[in-house]
Amino acid sequence: MFPLQRGRRLRVNESIRSLVRETTLSPADFMFPMFIAEGENYQSEIASMPGIFRRSIDLTVEEVKELFALGIRAVNIYVKVDESLKDNTGKEAWNPNGLMQRAIRAIKTACPEMIVMPDVALDPYSIYGHDGIIENGDIANDATNEALVKMAVSHAQAGADFVAPSDMMDGRVLRLRQGLDAAGFQNVGIMSYSAKYASAFYGPFRDALDSAPREADVVVPKDKKTYQMDYANRIEAIKEALMDVEEGADMVMVKPGIAYLDIVREVKNAVNVPVTVFHVSGEYAMIKAASERGWLDHDKIMMEQLMCIKRAGASLISTYFAKEAAILLNK
Repeated sequence: MFPLQRGRRLRVNESIRSLVRETTLSPADFMFPMFIAEGENYQSEIASMPGIFRRSIDLTVEEVKELFALGIRAVNIYVKVDESLKDNTGKEAWNPNGLMQRAIRAIKTACPEMIVMPDVALDPYSIYGHDGIIENGDIANDATNEALVKMAVSHAQAGADFVAPSDMMDGRVLRLRQGLDAAGFQNVGIMSYSAKYASAFYGPFRDALDSAPREADVVVPKDKKTYQMDYANRIEAIKEALMDVEEGADMVMVKPGIAYLDIVREVKNAVNVPVTVFHVSGEYAMIKAASERGWLDHDKIMMEQLMCIKRAGASLISTYFAKEAAILLNK
């Protein structure tokens, strides 16, 4: 009965461990979320996300070139919209000369091989901070979908490779696919936020874009729980992902990341398209805060979490650590 199999034989030294390692990371596994603001030669660090900045388009382009040189091949872009441009319709979202559209054109001109996936949701453009149009105190699902189609087509016209709907409206993937195809953009892909949970981990992101639900002079939902998913649910995530694939999604996303790795694996087992995982702002901020206090080893925790996300089934990881992790991997 003495053990013939000794697991430690495969752990004797780093060379052996690397030979039998089941999961690996490379910079090409990462997508970098970027925040874009108006102006020129402008950048402002986000207080709750040390090392992450809102940048003007010119500085964003320079950062994109650095990311590409490190081996990162995708960026997920968001814009901070001036208050004067916000309303309940979100019409600034499909302005052909809007900040998002100008940013897409500038990035694709400067770095054509970088895959650009702009965010498709109305919250940065909404006077109420919601992902959709408010009607009678609720989010008008189908009217919002019509607005999202206009937004996505404008992104495709600007040069986007994929559109990334993060709104969680019902049926929006089908409407986006139909709208893009009708406009002649059959090759523009859809990366759908399929299992996006109503999570408290998004706080720093909402600081970055000023996109949290806000008080209003009309009745509006106080939070995003009528469209983002209940974090108690697992089967619902599988259903949502399968529906999005049926409607034409080329990739599906699970968001947040580390606290939802069981969902990542379930979705990976259920679908036949790549699964993206968003390692979100709150997860980033916790590591930064703990490491600044000396409670955790920043780089070791960063790489462990990213590896765990990949191991769980992620084909692509959207993470604010993308640049730091790529630098470390390249060393």
